[in-house]
Amino acid sequence: MIITLIDITLLTFMGATAIAILRLRSLFAVVMLSGIYSLLAASMFVALDAVDVAFTEAAVGAGISTVLMIAVLALTGERELIPVRTPLLPLAVVTLTGAALIYATFDMPAFGDPSAPANLHVAPHYLKDSFAEVGLPNVVTSVLASYRGYDTFGEVTVIFTAGVAVMLLLGGRKGDDAGIKQEPEDKAGENNAGEDDSGDGDDRGAGGGTA
Repeated sequence: MIITLIDITLLTFMGATAIAILRLRSLFAVVMLSGIYSLLAASMFVALDAVDVAFTEAAVGAGISTVLMIAVLALTGERELIPVRTPLLPLAVVTLTGAALIYATFDMPAFGDPSAPANLHVAPHYLKDSFAEVGLPNVVTSVLASYRGYDTFGEVTVIFTAGVAVMLLLGGRKGDDAGIKQEPEDKAGENNAGEDDSGDGDDRGAGGGTA
């Protein structure tokens, strides 16, 4: 009963956070709420006994992603622009996709069902043979580092690529950071032309006085 109440509470907070993210226009507030949502998701994974996924969600979702998004805010405005038209097409796509996903859950086995295919074939093999095949006493570590090593390496590569991309974008603002404001070429040309004209006038005036 207590676990059910915890799950309902976490889901309620996650839903409220998601709605707040959709309604807010302040990008900084959206980033902070995204980090809170990741922490709530990590808590949900802990309640589901998926501690390894919870660590990953807390480190990547609430940690690295939040830092990267705050860095990106240096290149954007403080507030999101109000859309001119109502996005009906994206709303319809999201609604249909969500309905399809909910419908697909009806064929899934019950949570913790011992007769589920995952508990009958894959999990017993990992629990029984992982130490002999991999040599690690921790089954979770052997799964992440060996059995699904390509997937784990892909996740690390994606995070590294995102970090490098953000750093490259931030490194391109050398002129603004140094306080150098370059005038457009048209205005610079007009100013130079004006200075030349005034110089010619001074010369003519000086010549006329001499004559």
